[in-house]
Amino acid sequence: LGYRLQNVERLFSPYMSPGSVTERLWFFIARYSPADRISAGGGAQEEGEDIEVLEMPLDEALAGIADGRIIDAKTIILIQHLKLNPIAA
Repeated sequence: LGYRLQNVERLFSPYMSPGSVTERLWFFIARYSPADRISAGGGAQEEGEDIEVLEMPLDEALAGIADGRIIDAKTIILIQHLKLNPIAA
């Protein structure tokens, strides 16, 4: 709802708390550029979504994990995945 992406890659689908619930998340990644933007984004308003996109360099994101600015587990997992598996230019 903001970008038209090509070549979306499924990374993995872990259970988030396997001892207590069966919740499973699917993680995906894709390269994008400003030319891929098709609308302002922000989520599906009719579904009550209010999504704020924050873009930052990988090193800043890693620092955000270290200093507590980034605390969402899903976000941390993807940032650490990118550190271990850089996307080819």
